[in-house]
Amino acid sequence: MIIAPASHEDLLAGWRQHWRGEGIVTPRRRYGPAEVHAFAARDGAGAMAGLVSFSVHDGLGELVSLNTEAPQQGVGTALMEMAEREARQLGAARMILATTNNNLGALRFFQKRGYHLVALHRDAVAGIRREKPSIPMTDAEGLPIRDLIDLEKTL
Repeated sequence: MIIAPASHEDLLAGWRQHWRGEGIVTPRRRYGPAEVHAFAARDGAGAMAGLVSFSVHDGLGELVSLNTEAPQQGVGTALMEMAEREARQLGAARMILATTNNNLGALRFFQKRGYHLVALHRDAVAGIRREKPSIPMTDAEGLPIRDLIDLEKTL
């Protein structure tokens, strides 16, 4: 696996495929491709294996997106480590991220990597859904998608 800075095209393709659009909305702000740093992981054949994007403002890193094509293969961990290292070099002392209440896999993944639950934004997805109506009301298992949970790690 090779991890390198993601091209603008890779970032847009990843966001369209995994995040339903060309922008990401967090509890803190809306991000377009020009506002983030991004890295792509590629397999031996050059195919995209994962993508991470993040931003740094005033000493705080914010994970904007993370996705992998083959979960539980170490790609997400490698991408997170790269994002945390780069954020630290850009002056971030902490990294924060938000995920939805139904994303139990992400909650497990980030807590295993040293992140702590720090805030609940009750019914926050309703506001984001006004901007991105493609966000479903429930996930494939029928869990409602309604709240955002912040997790944070000291870098």
